Amino acid sequence: MIKVKALGNMTSSKKPTRLRKVASMSRPLLYPFYLLFGFFSLLSGIQSDDLQILMKLKSTLLQTSNTIAFISWESSISMCNFTGIICNSDGSVTEIELSYQNLTGILPLDSICQLQSLEKLSFGFNNLHGPIMDDLKNCVRLQYLDLGNNLFTGWSVPEISSLSQLRYLHLNASGFSGIFPWKSLQNMTGLVQLSLGDNPFNPSPFPNEVLQLTNLTWLYLSNCNIQGTIPAEIGNLKELINLELADNNMTGKIPVEIGNLVNLWQLELYNNSFTGKLPVGLRNLTKLEMFDFSWNNLEGDLFELRFLNNLASLQLFQNELSGQVPAEFGEFTKLVNLSLFGNSFTGPLPQNLGSCSKTNLIDVADNFFTGSIPPDMCKQGTMKWLIVFENYLTGEIPASYANCSTLRQFMVNNNSLSGKVPMGIWGLPNVIIIDISLNDLEGPITSDIKNAKSLTYLLAGNNRLSGELPTAISEAASLKSIKLNDNTLAGKIPYMICNVSFLEILDISNNSLSGKIPECLGNFSGHLRVMDLRMNNLCGAIPNTFAKGNQLRTLVFNDNNLEGLFPISLINCTNLEVLDLGNNMINDFFPYWLEYLPNLKVLVLKSNRFRGPIGNHNRRGMFFSELHILDLSYNEFTGPLPINYFENFNAMAINDEGKLEPQYMGEVKYYQDSVVVTLKGLEIKLQRILTIFTTIDLSNNKFRGEIPEVLGRLTILRSLNLSHNSLTGHIPSSLAYLSALESLDLSSNRLIGKIPMQLTSLTFLAMLNLSRNQLTGPIPQGNQFGTFENNSYDGNLGLCGFPLSSKCGTNELTQPAPPSTFQEDNDSLFASGFGWKAVSIGYGCGLLFGLAMGYVVFKIRKPKWLVRFIEGKQKGKKRRPNNQRPGQRRN
Repeated sequence: MIKVKALGNMTSSKKPTRLRKVASMSRPLLYPFYLLFGFFSLLSGIQSDDLQILMKLKSTLLQTSNTIAFISWESSISMCNFTGIICNSDGSVTEIELSYQNLTGILPLDSICQLQSLEKLSFGFNNLHGPIMDDLKNCVRLQYLDLGNNLFTGWSVPEISSLSQLRYLHLNASGFSGIFPWKSLQNMTGLVQLSLGDNPFNPSPFPNEVLQLTNLTWLYLSNCNIQGTIPAEIGNLKELINLELADNNMTGKIPVEIGNLVNLWQLELYNNSFTGKLPVGLRNLTKLEMFDFSWNNLEGDLFELRFLNNLASLQLFQNELSGQVPAEFGEFTKLVNLSLFGNSFTGPLPQNLGSCSKTNLIDVADNFFTGSIPPDMCKQGTMKWLIVFENYLTGEIPASYANCSTLRQFMVNNNSLSGKVPMGIWGLPNVIIIDISLNDLEGPITSDIKNAKSLTYLLAGNNRLSGELPTAISEAASLKSIKLNDNTLAGKIPYMICNVSFLEILDISNNSLSGKIPECLGNFSGHLRVMDLRMNNLCGAIPNTFAKGNQLRTLVFNDNNLEGLFPISLINCTNLEVLDLGNNMINDFFPYWLEYLPNLKVLVLKSNRFRGPIGNHNRRGMFFSELHILDLSYNEFTGPLPINYFENFNAMAINDEGKLEPQYMGEVKYYQDSVVVTLKGLEIKLQRILTIFTTIDLSNNKFRGEIPEVLGRLTILRSLNLSHNSLTGHIPSSLAYLSALESLDLSSNRLIGKIPMQLTSLTFLAMLNLSRNQLTGPIPQGNQFGTFENNSYDGNLGLCGFPLSSKCGTNELTQPAPPSTFQEDNDSLFASGFGWKAVSIGYGCGLLFGLAMGYVVFKIRKPKWLVRFIEGKQKGKKRRPNNQRPGQRRN
């Protein structure tokens, strides 16, 4: 006790010497333990901080994301075992890799950039949104940053220049916009990959800062609004293996210095406005596998590409290139994809083209190739897309193609091919499209079509195919379009065709088919949109089985021997836009209930045996308001003209001409509405019906009474034919408001009085026929009236003045009469100065010329010089209208 007490009372200065010695000796021994303890304390603190940051990231994104990425992110598990997390040797986080994880929400970069060891941050291909905040500049140790393919907005990272250690920068397709801070790239001299494409940045020239990044191997600046030319200094980036500048607004010639980039594997400059020839030096790019200069204005030949025998994909479509395809292309042993369509290439195709073991796409359509189809393009059994349409190829389809079981698209249409179609073509097991139309091919459609289980589009119109439609066609269950028009097919329409349940288009017009129309065709309630059976020898009554809910949009039965009553079940076809039953023997009254079809645009009942009055009933509401073409000629209709119909023809009164591009009725894939109309006394087939084309033909009936003033409201009517009726009274001066009128035929009626002087305002009027009436007085002079000859006025003994030989007296009226009440009311329509004259200057009679030329083109195959003169090669008009090019790669 005394000892303890004594010790306890000692002061520190009076400690025994022995104890002081022991303490002094033990301190150095403890230093490592102190250091180790401190290290683990620091390490534990870092790991704890990193863990907290990761858990905050999880909690932030889990609120809005539907993902399984965070299942392993539990505090009981080491964070270095979390999905997408990589740690270094001290346990701190160096990489976050969470691409393709279906993440949504706002990225909490304020905390992420507190990870002191973070070198890689990858959130590509998610649905992250919101702005990227300034916090990104704090991730100063980043070497890899991928935020590409997200939904961010704006650009608010002006200080990314602090990320000077970056080697990989991927921000493509992320929704960024505004001005990109190109100068910030000056500090990133170590960049190896730069991917900024597919963002709507403000327009800028090619950034010079990029040209200083000589370590780049990957440069993706497609679709980010770069303008101007490619600088020659691009040749300094000699490490590049990938260069993509597509989908921009670049112009000028492609610099020859591109030939210095000898390591290139992929080169894409498509969809710009480059001009000139393919640059000299391209032959140096012997490592090139992917080459795409399509959708430009390049010219010249393919001489520089002859030595690029490593090419797997060569795409030069839609340019102005010419010359022959080099024979060396047939020896490219790695060639998978060759697309040259839409150029001006000539001569024969290399006979060994596509014969290598990997080729699966050859598209050389819309050129001037001659000679035969190369026989070996299906030799290796890998060909999937064989597209050679719209050339001048001759000879037969090679028999070997019947064994091309891998073929998906076989499109040889619009050439000059002849001979029989190889039997096996019809039954290719994987084919989706067979298009052999517009050739001179012959032979039957064989029953092995039942083997074509994938066949969706059967297009064989305008040939000399013969025989009957095989019943086996019903087993090609995937068919959507059957177009066999303009052949010599005979026999009956097989009832089994109704089993093709997905059928949308049935066009077997202009053949020699006979018998009755199968009743079941009216029961297509699901998909059928077009039924075109015109110009055959079909007989009997039209089926009265059109079911409710059907999708029929076009029904064309004209020029057959159909008879009986008009089927009232057509009232169920509420989607109907085109109804053409002309040139048959239908015997009925006017089907007034057609008024209930709200979308009807074309109604042709001409040359039948319809009788009785039309219109002029007490029904209220809108009807026939969409009608553009009405042709009831050559029937036995009686009574007055249908005033209440004219009052509702709104589509003939509203100007639709302000659209930049022509609009056509009923454009669907592989079918185009057409109709035969009478213009200037000539029957013309409109292969496509412009929405601005309007016509009324009520000629050769027994209509009586006066021509109603209300016709003057149809201000965009192009053609009016009321000839060969029993119309009386005066020619209404309101017709002067038909300012788009090009053809007016009132001949062979009982009209009296003077020709209204107001009609001289019809400056587009190209044909006028007032003959065989009882008109009197002077013929108006001025504008188009100076172009009409005597036959426009024959049979009107009371007329005088030019061009007739009889002179008028000096007291004849030569000034227009005061406008009618109808005219005064309608003057307000044009009071703003926006009238037809102002809109239509320059239009003239060009429409009728174009229609006539369309008819000629359809009959004799379109001459390429005319197509290129009219359509040109403007970039904006180059897209293939009906189907996307197979195999086309777009980032």
